Amino acid sequence: MQDLIQGLKKENTTKIVMLVSDGLGGLPMKPGGKTELEQAETPNLDALAKRGAQGAMYPIARGITPGSGPGHLGLFGYDPVKYLIGRGALEATGVKFPLGPNDVAIRCNFCTLDAEGKISDRRAGRIPTEESTPLVLKLREISIPGVEIFVEPVKEHRFVVVLRAEGLGGKVADTDPQREGVPPLDPKPTEDCEGCRRTCQFAKKFFEEACKLLADEKKANGLTMRGFAKLPHIPRFEDVYGTRAAAIAVYPMYKGLAQLVGMDIVGEPATLSEEIDVLEQCWDDYDFFFVHFKYTDSRGEDGDFDEKVKMVQELDSIIPRIEKLGPDVLIVTCDHSTPAKLSSHSWHSCPTLIVADDVRVDMTEAYSETESECRGGLGHFPAVELMPQALAFAGRLEKFGA
Repeated sequence: MQDLIQGLKKENTTKIVMLVSDGLGGLPMKPGGKTELEQAETPNLDALAKRGAQGAMYPIARGITPGSGPGHLGLFGYDPVKYLIGRGALEATGVKFPLGPNDVAIRCNFCTLDAEGKISDRRAGRIPTEESTPLVLKLREISIPGVEIFVEPVKEHRFVVVLRAEGLGGKVADTDPQREGVPPLDPKPTEDCEGCRRTCQFAKKFFEEACKLLADEKKANGLTMRGFAKLPHIPRFEDVYGTRAAAIAVYPMYKGLAQLVGMDIVGEPATLSEEIDVLEQCWDDYDFFFVHFKYTDSRGEDGDFDEKVKMVQELDSIIPRIEKLGPDVLIVTCDHSTPAKLSSHSWHSCPTLIVADDVRVDMTEAYSETESECRGGLGHFPAVELMPQALAFAGRLEKFGA
């Protein structure tokens, strides 16, 4: 698809805003009930729905539960199966760590271990950044013969470890068992690779030394490792689509993903309102704007239905500010669903809304999962087809063939 689009792209002055509410899709807590999006009061999103067209988008394919990295790659038009980027590389790039060819980056979570070494809290109570950063700096004391180690704070319970040595491999399974009541897993290679086995040895040693340093901590006395990854090779967004792209996000991981595909990281916002401030400030400098809102996802992962409803309403409140800028194409979507009922990412479709002058307005009356799946004029489609539609509505694609 990208090869086709690259050959059809054309210049225009139109502007596209892609507003991504992470994990927005949900489920009713009881049969016959409403999802978080349907429960929320969203007058602005519903007004957009009456002017646009909705559809049910699948980040990877039906039945496949995506991680955040693949979910966003699909939104940006990259085949997430072909361009598989490990979360470690995303986190490292997001905190502006200069990954090199001999590096393996690992996204780590602080966790709470009980007296038996079993996980009692996978996120250490979502320890705040001001508490986690000193612990991350403490882990810089770890030294292991044969490898350089870099440890960087990210946000809250998250941090990055980068292992640097010649010949390391990045094909290593996560040590997070994805449940509590069991110990962290040992790092194991996912393919028969000497470099991957060396990475596992270094990672296991790092875990052991880290647990010694963290032993006296009440909450963050352990860690899990996820997304082992080397630096990927991926086509630049502007080369493929011909647009100058800006990424506006709070969390480093999403900045890292955007940077890996060649977007400019703009501003240092700490809230959704500040993200829209940045959008307003850089409006004249870019053609495509990726705006990311995290907290619909994190409240879903916490299993907190009511709090996720509040986050949806916060998202709705900033819509008028975006509309005031006059985007030629406005997309509201998510990278995956995170129902509070499941407290995790899920395989369910993503409600996706496109508003543009030339869109065929459908009969939906509100922005929701039910409307997008059952009545949406865009139908059901894979995420990699979203960018071609955005470019077409923005008048940025030539005709194909004679």
